[in-house]
Amino acid sequence: MIEAVNLSKFYGDFAATRDVTFTIRQGEVAAFLGPNGAGKSTTMKLLTGYLAPSAGVARIAGYNMATERLEGAKHLGYLPENGPLYPDMSPRSLLRFFGQARGLSAEKIEERLEVVIDLCRLSTVIGKPIGKLSKGFRQRVGMAQVLLHEPDVLILDEPTAGLDPNQIREVRETVRRIGQTKTILLSTHILQEVEAMCNRVIFINEGRLVFDGAPNEFAADERNIDKRFHELTTTR
Repeated sequence: MIEAVNLSKFYGDFAATRDVTFTIRQGEVAAFLGPNGAGKSTTMKLLTGYLAPSAGVARIAGYNMATERLEGAKHLGYLPENGPLYPDMSPRSLLRFFGQARGLSAEKIEERLEVVIDLCRLSTVIGKPIGKLSKGFRQRVGMAQVLLHEPDVLILDEPTAGLDPNQIREVRETVRRIGQTKTILLSTHILQEVEAMCNRVIFINEGRLVFDGAPNEFAADERNIDKRFHELTTTR
């Protein structure tokens, strides 16, 4: 469902990513790990078609995101870090707006509104201005927006960044519920997210893929996750 084949992005002589290759199958929830500046966000932007690769191919649900982006986007929900929302709109009006922008019928929008409001637990704030909501609720609004058109694939960039422990717990529960039926690539630098939400680990450092496997292959337990992270970012 998500495929990166020798993905590279160069800015002059600087390689933001170089020859990144991996495949995420239907139903997998993959943690995308790496230190700050490792190339995680760049890779995600390449996968979504937001950036064009200097070399290689990115595919979503089989569609080349450089040449078939509109078709691929029908199967994709993308939540960038600090995703933009309209603060003067309510979650309900925002979701209706995005549903119309995606060409959904009025009946389909109302049907999907009920589903995503329940899934993301927005009923208590659905009519309030987004600008008045906590960051945790704003993240849930962003999640509802990317789920509105029933995508098969979700790409989430640091969905728990800047949240307090209670908000992190809420977002993790939402991702776990969604992950029962979707394919998810989840970028994070919070190592505990691996055990909490994921069944696959993809690790990138200095723009290169350095690990791809199961969480128990990455580290036997939470105590060893920090040690493993250090090993992969200090050895070449």
